[in-house]
Amino acid sequence: MGIIKAITFDLWDTLVVDDSDEAKRAERSLRSKFDERRHLLWEALNAAEPIDLETVHLAYNVGDAAFNKTWKEHHITWPIAERLRVILKGLGRELPPDAFDAVVRAHEEMEVDIPPDAMPGAAPVLERLAKRYKLCIVSDAIVSPGTCLRRLLENHGLAKPFSGVAFSDEVGHSKPHRSMFDSAAGQLGVEIDEMLHVGDRDHNDVKGPQRLGMKAILFTASRDVDKANTTAEAVCESFDELEAAIERLDA
Repeated sequence: MGIIKAITFDLWDTLVVDDSDEAKRAERSLRSKFDERRHLLWEALNAAEPIDLETVHLAYNVGDAAFNKTWKEHHITWPIAERLRVILKGLGRELPPDAFDAVVRAHEEMEVDIPPDAMPGAAPVLERLAKRYKLCIVSDAIVSPGTCLRRLLENHGLAKPFSGVAFSDEVGHSKPHRSMFDSAAGQLGVEIDEMLHVGDRDHNDVKGPQRLGMKAILFTASRDVDKANTTAEAVCESFDELEAAIERLDA
């Protein structure tokens, strides 16, 4: 029996190809997610009292900058409702509750309605791994909350192999904060150092878990910018390479 009892997986650019929904949006002549989010807020505000689209864009950008600072420095991902309240405060505006809720919902559902693609080859590998290890998703929720990310995974047939999920909007912190991996270990009934993490970002998915005594695999199928500087125990370019790499680390 090996030393690894559980495997945790990042979601974006590991299980799902981040922003692969943008091409689908373009094919349907829809705005990019970036523009659509700003347009949704502007539309709701403008219906209540005229406002310039550019003004909303600027306020939204400031809100995004505040979110990113909090995310990177304090490892907290504000839910989209919180982000929108910050932006509205900056504009000195309010929305009626029903209009506000509709804008929040449209933000949250965007990646469910037109989903990014599943990572090629993920499903069969996850099913096989789940027979040998307990699996958990450990992922930051940036715009889509955990409730919507579960639906995204279910729709791709990727949810079943996982015995647990730790999404940052539900845990209260984001990677590489210890509480994300504590949550996973608690759900799976294992110790942190009995887990191996797979993800695409060296800082969050490799250095973070390694500091906690975990092993880590850098996954580079759709994002490989950290490949040259990683401290990962293994680097995998596709799901086809993953099982063999895990076996080597578990030997």
